Amino acid sequence: MQRTLLTSIALIAALAVSIPSRIEAQGRPWSKDYFPNLPVVTQDGKTLRFYDDLIKDKMVVISFIYTSCTDICPITTSRMAQVEEKLGESVGRDVFIYSISVDPETDTPERLKKYAETFQAGPGWLFLTGKLADIRQINSKLGEQMRSLSEHRNEIVIGNEATGAWQRDNLFGDIDRVVASVRSLDPKWREQVHTPPKGNANMGLIPLNGPPGQALFVKLCAGCHTVGKGDRAGPDLNGIIARHPRSWLSSFITNPDKMRAQNDPAALSLVAKFPNVRMPNMGLTEADAADLISYVELLMYRVSGAPSGSQDTSAPAEHHHHH
Repeated sequence: MQRTLLTSIALIAALAVSIPSRIEAQGRPWSKDYFPNLPVVTQDGKTLRFYDDLIKDKMVVISFIYTSCTDICPITTSRMAQVEEKLGESVGRDVFIYSISVDPETDTPERLKKYAETFQAGPGWLFLTGKLADIRQINSKLGEQMRSLSEHRNEIVIGNEATGAWQRDNLFGDIDRVVASVRSLDPKWREQVHTPPKGNANMGLIPLNGPPGQALFVKLCAGCHTVGKGDRAGPDLNGIIARHPRSWLSSFITNPDKMRAQNDPAALSLVAKFPNVRMPNMGLTEADAADLISYVELLMYRVSGAPSGSQDTSAPAEHHHHH
């Protein structure tokens, strides 16, 4: 079982190269009558009509998640957060992101709101739930026809209802390519020549000849962790070598479930501090973990310009009282 998630991610990434695939409904593009206009509920508890309020005349990016999913959904959602970041101000204005629960009975609006906050979702990104039958009908129209939670698809659907252009895509490919696919749905955007923004250069293509650990870090870790830029869905990794022995880091990276099951105090304190998302078991080996740790060290060195580890940031913030 150890390699399953990583193997499936590798497989997904391999498949992602052959995507995007255009979608046709019964031999013609999805059209107005195709989408159910059923009620859905946002993470803020607002009821909206799926077609009229969310799809009609809009460019959209849709993913399927459930909050109790411990392996691939947090990574999918963290990759979506990177897409949101790269699309920048156009999210909520030109393009809308929807994460639809495939487990609406468990995923109440309150739970989805916590999940959305964990990934710092902006106002143009809605997390949707509703009545089971309604959500099933919507999801099956979008191609999500799972029989059990464990087999829900990890593809995303992107489309422009106004032009009738719909396609499947995948968040485990190159993020910049996904962003380009979304942008290219906009006829106005296609007419202009765009130079890519410099800001997120570090999130770009995964170099195959970079330092060991870099490709793994970009694909699996960067969605939830930064080094020196603050907490995301998981803790900032800057200074982590000073906070934990390498043997602990290696055990946690390779099998976080086991560490939590053994009530390891450091693992449990992470659960307490980041309650909405668990570090997933990604089937990494000790060699992978060693590569990741050395790559994080390299990033820490770049952040500080010197070996870090002098400042101890492990003390919880609550203990700093200002009198």
